[in-house]
Amino acid sequence: MKKFFYILTVILTAACAEIKDGNPYEGGLNTLSINVLFPEGFENTPKDIIEAVIEDMNTGSRYSRTSDVDGKVTLSLPNGLYRINMSGKSEGGIFNGAADKVVLSDNDLSLDLALLYSKAGSIVIKELYCGGCKKLPEEGNYQADQYFILHNNHYEVQYLDSLCFGTLSPNNATGSNPWVSKDSATGETIFSDFLPVIQAVWQFPGDGDDFPLQPGEDAVVCLRGAIDHTAQYPLSVNLNKPGYFVCYNITYFWNTMYHPAPGDQISDDRIIDVVIKTGQANAYTISISSPTLVIWKSKGISMHEFVNDMDNITPVPGSSVDNVVKVPYEWVYDAVEVFDARSTNNSKRLAPELDAGYIMQTDIYLGHSLMRHVDEEASSASGYEILADTNNSLNDFYETDKQSLHE
Repeated sequence: MKKFFYILTVILTAACAEIKDGNPYEGGLNTLSINVLFPEGFENTPKDIIEAVIEDMNTGSRYSRTSDVDGKVTLSLPNGLYRINMSGKSEGGIFNGAADKVVLSDNDLSLDLALLYSKAGSIVIKELYCGGCKKLPEEGNYQADQYFILHNNHYEVQYLDSLCFGTLSPNNATGSNPWVSKDSATGETIFSDFLPVIQAVWQFPGDGDDFPLQPGEDAVVCLRGAIDHTAQYPLSVNLNKPGYFVCYNITYFWNTMYHPAPGDQISDDRIIDVVIKTGQANAYTISISSPTLVIWKSKGISMHEFVNDMDNITPVPGSSVDNVVKVPYEWVYDAVEVFDARSTNNSKRLAPELDAGYIMQTDIYLGHSLMRHVDEEASSASGYEILADTNNSLNDFYETDKQSLHE
């Protein structure tokens, strides 16, 4: 399997891959020095535009600094295990970089962190509701009401026709990730050169211009039942609304508890179909605690042709029944990675050019949702809603105390 080397080169004064003998969380302060490396072709970009967020992976404490004119970030930190996230905007695009599991243990540390350049998306993920809610006034929890919302963040009309989406393996951020590794000698994080989309690939219908999305307009996608869930569970949402899309294929996913027949307000042309099913489940489920959602359009080949080529399908290591679709990075419109705040063992599944950060979800079954920030200044200037898009969910998203569709 081909590999891409992404994110960081850790060098110089101290080891960052292994914790030394003794307790690394005791002791005094250490100096962490980060040298920001801009990509080739951007050497003349101002170096003082990068915001660094350093998070203690065990306590959740965060420290932030802005790079200086030489592209350096320096701060003093106690012993600990840290996650580094860097982001900035210039040259009409976005710079991102990240480093995971950096150890400070009674030694100063200097490291070089390479940035990646990318462009903001046209169609972006505005909201992801995955965590479920309580069944009040009944006892128990409910998760058959998951949805996400897409948004046209561009000044031109965009079309949903043939847009695909899916979630990545592993399903949970805390799961064992066979697609990402770390070079113990250099500290480099190694991502596979494709996105491992698990369970199924879904694709919007249309011939190219059937489903326009005007600038600032939204599209709701029901991942399970497009019904009025509030009829039974008031803390849920009504997903039986005109214009809503729904994932529905009774041949592949026949569990009617999760996939009931769409409600009377859902038109047949709004049913999103399966391009390929790669798992064995009788219901399409995404993680309620920490999924990674990706949207894309194939280029130069139809998605059906792509998945019919078995070179583009590969087994999940260690599984005899589950496969993934190997989606190319360059097809991606947008992606969001969710971490589980209840755990200190979250790991990245997306390379920083797609999502350098993550959005923490506090807990499950709270009715909380993950929402993208509005860029108020850009929205005011354009006359339509423009959402924050730095390809870094740490900056772009926040957790709300209820779903935006809750009435």
